[in-house]
Amino acid sequence: MVHLSWYLTVSAILFCIGVFGFLTRRNIIMMLLSIELMLNSVNLNLAAMSHYMEDLRGQVMVFFIIAVAAAEAAIGLGIVVTLFRNHRSVYTEDITTLKG
Repeated sequence: MVHLSWYLTVSAILFCIGVFGFLTRRNIIMMLLSIELMLNSVNLNLAAMSHYMEDLRGQVMVFFIIAVAAAEAAIGLGIVVTLFRNHRSVYTEDITTLKG
């Protein structure tokens, strides 16, 4: 049986990879993927703690986080498509103005 500390360690490593990817990448799509990686590490942490404590509240919360992450990805990709149509780039350095 895998102990809780292994799940928490993997979750911390995934979160650190996501933070590193978000801070170092300048491509908006890669930044969105890094945010998704951080959300999935939180999901892993919640599911592991829920299983360890024998309570379903953490696993139910995981489903809500997955739904929010799907909505965030859809809205984020829609914004990226609009930015690409206007600026012909998805890099944060090339996009300096956001107009309504």
